[in-house]
This record gives sequence, structure tokens and C-alpha cells, in this order.
Amino acid sequence: MKNCFVILFLFCVGFTIAQDIDTYEKTPIFLECEDQPINMLKVCFNNKLNAFIYKSFQVPQIVNDDSYKGDVKVLFEVDKEGVINVLYVDAVYEELQEEIKRVFNELPKITPGTYNGKPTYFQYALSIKIPLVDPAIITNEEQIIQQPKQVTDLNALVSNEYDSINKNTVKYEKLEYSSQLNIPFTHTYYARFDQQMNGLGTNSHTAAKPFIYDEVSKYYDFKAEKAALVKGSDSWWSRKLWNEHLVEVQGKEYWFVVDPILDLQVGKDTEADFNSTFNNTRGIFIQGGLGKKFNFSASVYESQGRFAQYFNQYIEELRASNNEPVVPGRGVSKRFKDDAYDYPVAEAYLSYTPAKFINLQFGHGKNFIGDGYRSLFQSDVTSPYPFLKLNTKFWKIKYTNTYMWLRDIRAEVNEDGAFLTKYMANHYLSWNVSKRLNIGLFESVMWANDNNRGFDINYLNPVIFYRAIEFETGQDAGNAIVGASAKYKWNNKVNLYGQFILDEFSLNDVKAGNKSWKNKFGYQIGVKYFDAFKVDNLLLQFEYNRVRPYTYSHNTIVLNYAHNNQPMAHLWGANFSEAIVIGRYTYKRWFGDVKFIYGKRGFDFNTPEDNAFYGGDIYRSEVDRIGDINIEVGQGNTTNVFHTEFQGGYIINPVSNLRLFTNISYRNFDPQAETASTLKSNTVWFNIGIRTDLFNWYNDF
Repeated sequence: MKNCFVILFLFCVGFTIAQDIDTYEKTPIFLECEDQPINMLKVCFNNKLNAFIYKSFQVPQIVNDDSYKGDVKVLFEVDKEGVINVLYVDAVYEELQEEIKRVFNELPKITPGTYNGKPTYFQYALSIKIPLVDPAIITNEEQIIQQPKQVTDLNALVSNEYDSINKNTVKYEKLEYSSQLNIPFTHTYYARFDQQMNGLGTNSHTAAKPFIYDEVSKYYDFKAEKAALVKGSDSWWSRKLWNEHLVEVQGKEYWFVVDPILDLQVGKDTEADFNSTFNNTRGIFIQGGLGKKFNFSASVYESQGRFAQYFNQYIEELRASNNEPVVPGRGVSKRFKDDAYDYPVAEAYLSYTPAKFINLQFGHGKNFIGDGYRSLFQSDVTSPYPFLKLNTKFWKIKYTNTYMWLRDIRAEVNEDGAFLTKYMANHYLSWNVSKRLNIGLFESVMWANDNNRGFDINYLNPVIFYRAIEFETGQDAGNAIVGASAKYKWNNKVNLYGQFILDEFSLNDVKAGNKSWKNKFGYQIGVKYFDAFKVDNLLLQFEYNRVRPYTYSHNTIVLNYAHNNQPMAHLWGANFSEAIVIGRYTYKRWFGDVKFIYGKRGFDFNTPEDNAFYGGDIYRSEVDRIGDINIEVGQGNTTNVFHTEFQGGYIINPVSNLRLFTNISYRNFDPQAETASTLKSNTVWFNIGIRTDLFNWYNDF
């Protein structure tokens, strides 16, 4: 009986030992570790891995430049074949992540780990200290890499991912000023760096606007400008009111800022039959960047307003086919109460710079081409529209391609209540011939969705002449316009500039001297005087514009040079001459502008007795013209226009461009004959308010 118990005991012990042997777990082994004792395999694995990483790892330059110190966490596995695969890397810099992956990809194939004698997967979590430390001098207290440990759950490593985002958020470093974001285009703000951009010897290009910060920051220090204007205390409310964006967030490879938009003003029109004017705009403005090449911006406005009498009348004249009024520069609106307007607006764009010489933008907004207050090529007087823009800069050249989706909202061209879509594309080539002289070449074409051709791919080619394509697709299939510009830097204080636009031209008629209607052209000449009369930050500007009748119009009325019933070029359309004098002055946070405009315009009479087209209304067909010869600027219902405006104020926050202002304008509009659209007026309009100044808004018509 005793022998039976002994045999049974020996059997159980042997079975237990056999079970232990069968369930024995063996870790992966580097080739150099195969002769090590079993209890030293893990140590050898760790040491070999330490040594390989130290030998192969190259700390990226960006990490060295920032003198970064920290840990890089790595989760990797050894598969059944002995191949090492990286599963996850947690590092502040993307360059560190890529370097870790490169090093681990160069690790040799090793003997896989086993379980019960069969190959299996092993996972490890490592922590690598930056800067690296030679494994030969590592002590037990100072380890470059933590002892590998098997993990069974990925969440064990990434459970603090959310907290790490907050940990890696740093103080905002004003990254917008070196980004590919547009500088919001206002004539007042652009005057601050106009002189620096136009200095002798600079290779800048100043016509295609808005500029991006990256191209202007070479000539003008935005950070220094904002730093010089800092005021207030270090309290949160003081900083946000006077010096900073409301929200500023910056992390690894991303940043964004958020500001409120305000345009709250009240005023009085001495000629109006209502008590006061007002504007009530609230909105939000977001800017940001992802990486070094991609930026985004969005602004959304909700507004109600009642304006000066002549401005309200113009809003009603621009009304769409659904009888909704159009606020110039803003877009289709709806009536608010009895005598005001509700006009929401949204603008946004994406900006991508795949290479140093090229920038691509897609968005909804406005563009401007020219060095003057007005533009005869493309202006920002109309409401926003979808666009795709390509800016290419190399050598002494900047080449701008812009493709636009526009609307004709008149009742006579729309069907089933839907606004008609039309398209526009233009090229502008700017060439710095010398340190003083710049020459620009411009071409543009407008076409509609006739024959259901949509956006004609013929016009997508960025290096063609549109006039040739116009003939290929049919003479009435598009409306092509060409132009040229020039700028001459007399010295560092005086610049001369000009534009010439050609819609149609007949050499024989020019030689005949009969003032043919076919000679549809316009021109602009101007001069800027920086630091005028040795007064710092005083800019004086004179400009003269003249456009012959019927320019920008077409015999196919949808092909006029317009969008949402507003001109795409000069605010006055055609058939006018205009002289402008402007003064702008800034001192710290104070600013002041003064403007004088005198012009002569030619309107249609629009009466049963005389309904002829005199060439000023670009929405009418040339077929209705008054004649073929003896066509003169200002013909028709000749109207003298005088407009003067004084504006002054204080910049509350130079970062968001929030400012207090007061504005006084005087307008005398004196037509030869009063009609429904040309009412004689003598207006004094006074305004006071607070505004986030992000765009130009023109009331000088």
C-alpha cells in the first residue's frame, strides 16, 4: 500500500513538472544573445536594443534647435516570424516619430518568442530619453530606455493621450504673421506697410490682393508693430481687450485663434426722412494653421442696418429677381422692419503652399488687382463669391490665376426663380523689370452656362490667351478683356502707377477720329507720396480714372462684367471720369483718413421718350446704344458727383483690428435731369461706432 502512494506521488510531481515545461514562455532573442543563460535573455535583449538605438538614432535638427528634453514612448511587437513592428509612437515632434520608425525598421530579424514551444507575438513598451545617453555609462538610476515590459492592451500606453494634448499646448507665438493666411484687405491697414513693400530694390509684387502674411513679413515686422502698441495690465481681461485674440491655442503642428466681429454704429443723414441710420453686425472670425503649409480662415456675419437715403435707394435698385434687395459689397438681403435690411454674410478660404514658390487658395470671398484706390481690372466692391486662386512667384515674376463662380440675379435672365450662374477667369502677370519699374499684363474672360457647358475647361489652362479661346468657342460665347499696368518707383517716397483696360478696339475707327463706340477702354493714373512733407506715417495719394461708354458691357447681357448686380471692376461701371485725393495718417493707435472725389458720370434717362443706352449701365446690351460714332465720356444724363469723407478713430485691439471711429461724409449728386434712379441729393452723413475692420466698404458712388 505504501508503494502505491509513493508511485502516485512521483506521478503527480512528474506531471506538474511536465506541465511547467510545456507552458514555459521564452522571450524573443537577438542572435548575439542565444548563448546566454535563460535568466539573462531579457537583459541581453534590452541591452542590445539600447545599443542599436543609440548607434542608429539621429536626433532631428528641429529638436536640437529647440534644445528639447523629454521622453519618446514606443509600443512595438515582435511577431511570429521575428520581425519587429512599431505599433505606436508618442512624441512631441513629428520628426521624432518618423526617426523612431526608421530606426526600428532597420532592426535585424530576431528569433521570435515562444509559448509552449510555439512561436507567438510579444508586445513591449519602451521609453526613450531625449537627448540620448550612451548605454555604456547608464546607471541603474539613469536609464535611456526603460526595461521592456510585455503589454496586452494598447490603452495601457495611450490612456493619457487626452492629457498629453493639454501638456503639449504652449503659449501662442503669433504664428499668423508668418503664415499663408491673407492679411484682411482694407486700404487703411494696407497703407501701414505700403511704403516698405514699395522700397527701391525690393522684389515685391503689390497689385494682386489680398497679400499673405508670409510674403509681406519679409518687408514689414508685424510682431514688432503689435509689440509697440501693447498697453494695459497683465490681467486676462486687459490682455484680451487691448492686445490679444480672444482665444489663442497652439500645439504641436497646429494653432488657431478666434475673435468676435462687431460693427455697431449709429448715425444721422441730414437729408433722410427717418430719424437715424444704424448698423448692427455681430459675428465670429477664426484663423488657424495645420502644419507649416496649410492654413484656414472663416468669418460669419449676422447684420441689420439702415443707411443714408441715397445708399438705401441704391440697395433697392440692385434688388434681385425675387425682389429682395442687395446690400452693395455684402450681398442679397431681406427687408428688416419697415425701412432697414437684414444681410447675413459668410466668407472663408483654405490656403495651401505645397512649395515655396506657389500658393493655392479655395474659398468664398473677394479679390483685388491694382495699386490704386480703384481698380479697372478686378475690384472688391461686389459681394463675396466662390473662387479658386493660384499665386506663383519665381525670379522677378508673380503670376496670379483666379477662377470665379458668379451670379446674375436679374429677373429677365433667370428661370424658375433660380439665379443664373456664370463664370469668370483671369490671369495677371507681374514682372519687376528693374528695381524701379514693374509691368503687369492682365486678361479676363466671362462666360455663361450656355449649351450646358458649365465651367469650360478651355479656360482652366493657366498660360493661354483668352481672346483666342473666345474665338474658338464662338464670338458670343464669352466676353474677354485685356489690360496692362505699370508702376514706377521714383524714389523711396514717391510711386507712380497706372492701368489700361481694353474691352474692344478698332484701329480703323481710331484713325478715323470719329469717337467710335467700339473703342471701349479705360485708364487709370495715380501717385503715392509716403511720409509726405517729412511727416512720418502720412500718405498722400492722387488718382484719376476714366472709362469710356459701353466698356464692361456686352451684346449678350449676361456676359457683362458684374456679379450680384454689382460691377466686378470700378464701382461706377463705365462712362465716367473721376479724380480722387486721399490722405492717411497713423500715430500709435490713432488714425485718420480724408478723401475727396470729384467725377462726371453719364446715366441713361430711362424714360418713354428716351430709353437709349448711353454706355454707363454695364447690365444693358450694346444693341441698345445711342449710335456708332461721336461717343463721349459723360454722355447721356450727365451728372456731377462730389464726395468727401473724414474718418478718425482709435484702435482698441490691433491684433483683431477692433477700433472706435467717427465718420463724416458729404455727397453732392447733381444730375442733368432727375429720374427714378438719378435723384438729386445733397447729403451729410455722420456715423460713430465700434468696428472690426476686415474689409473695404464703399459708399462713394
